[in-house]
Amino acid sequence: MNNQKQQKPTLTGQRFKTRKRDEKERFDPTQFQESIVQGLNQTGTDLEAVAKFLDASGAKLDYRRYAETLFDILVAGGMLAPGGTLSDDMTRTEFCLFTAQEDLETMQAYAQLLLFLKGFTESERNKLAMLTGILLANGNISASILNSLFNENLVKEGVSAAFAVKLFKSWINEKDINSVAASLRKVGMDNRLMELFPANKRSCEHFSKYFTDAGLKELSDFARNQQSIGARKELQKELQEQMSRGDPQKEIIAFTKEEMKKASLSEQAMIGIIWTSVMSSVEWNKKEELVTEQAIKHLKQYSPLLKAFTSQGLSELSLLLKIQEYCYDNIHFMKAFQKIVVLLYKADVLSEEAILKWYTEAHLAKGKSVFLEQMKKFVEWLKNAEEESESDEEEAD
Repeated sequence: MNNQKQQKPTLTGQRFKTRKRDEKERFDPTQFQESIVQGLNQTGTDLEAVAKFLDASGAKLDYRRYAETLFDILVAGGMLAPGGTLSDDMTRTEFCLFTAQEDLETMQAYAQLLLFLKGFTESERNKLAMLTGILLANGNISASILNSLFNENLVKEGVSAAFAVKLFKSWINEKDINSVAASLRKVGMDNRLMELFPANKRSCEHFSKYFTDAGLKELSDFARNQQSIGARKELQKELQEQMSRGDPQKEIIAFTKEEMKKASLSEQAMIGIIWTSVMSSVEWNKKEELVTEQAIKHLKQYSPLLKAFTSQGLSELSLLLKIQEYCYDNIHFMKAFQKIVVLLYKADVLSEEAILKWYTEAHLAKGKSVFLEQMKKFVEWLKNAEEESESDEEEAD
C-alpha cells in the first residue's frame, strides 16, 4: 500500500481559448488619436477633403466611443490631458480650430464641420444644440451655420429636426422668436425651415405638428407665416408676368381667384397683392407731372381686375391704405393720390362709404396731412351728394 499522498492536479501553465465575440475591445483613445491625426495630416487643410476623410473613417473607427477624443483633436489638434494641456509625446495635427485663421468665414466653416459629426451620441448632440442656440442668441456665431442642418443624410435620419428642436428652444429661451426671425432673415434662411424634413414630409401641417408637439408653437407659427409670405411673393411675381405679357384680364381674374382659394387668402390680402402687382408691372416716368397721367391711364386699364376683388368694404379700405402707402413711399406719386382715388371711385372700385371711413378715421399716419388736404374738397362733395340723396328720399316718402 502506497502511503504517499497523491499530488492534486494544478492549472499551472494551462491556457484556455476564449471566443472572439466574448472579448471586449480595449478602450484605446491613444490609438484612435494616432489614426485620426495621421489621416488629417495626409489630407491637408482643404475642409471638403477633411470632411470626406472623417465621413469615410467613420465606417471603421468608433466615433461614438471616442467622441470626446475626436472633439479634442478637431478643436485643439490632439487629445487634452488633465488641466487642458496637449501631450508633447503624441503626434498632433495642424488641422484644428486653434490653428485656423481668425476670421468669421473660417470659423463658420469649422463650426459646420464640428457641429454635425454623426459619431456624437444623442445626448452629446443635444448638449451641442443647446450651446449653439445660446451662442446664436448672443450673436457669437452667424445663423448661416444652420446650413449644415440641411445635409440630406442628416435630414433623412431625423437628426436635423431633433437637433433643431433643442437649438431653437435654447435660442428662444435666451432671447425670443423675434431674435430668431431677424437672424434667419439676415442670412436668407427664413424660408428654409421646411427643409429640416424629407421631401415627403415637407409640409406646413407636418412642420407645425412636429414643433408644436415639441413645445415650439411660436416657431411653428413663424414658419407658417413665412410659407404664406413665400406663396404670396410667387403669386405676385406670376401676376406681374401675366400683365407684362398682356394676358386678357378675364384670364388673370380667373387665375387669381383660383390661387386665392388654394392659398386660403382673404379678399383683403388678395387686393394688396393685386395692387402691388399692377404697380410693379410698368416702368414709371421719373417726372412728377407725367407720372400722374401715366398712372391714371394704367389704373383705368386694370380697374376691372381691382373691382373683381373689392366686393367687401374691408377690401376697399385695404386698397385705399395700400394706395396711401404707395404714394407716400414713392415721392413722385405724392400729388397723384387724390386723382387715383377719384378714378377708382368713378370705376366703381371704391365706394363713398369706404372713402369717407378712410378720411375720418381709418387712414395711416404716413403723409396724413398731405393726403387729407388733397381729399378735402372731394370728401365735401361726397357728403353733400349723400345729404341731397337722403333729402330726395325723404321727399319721395
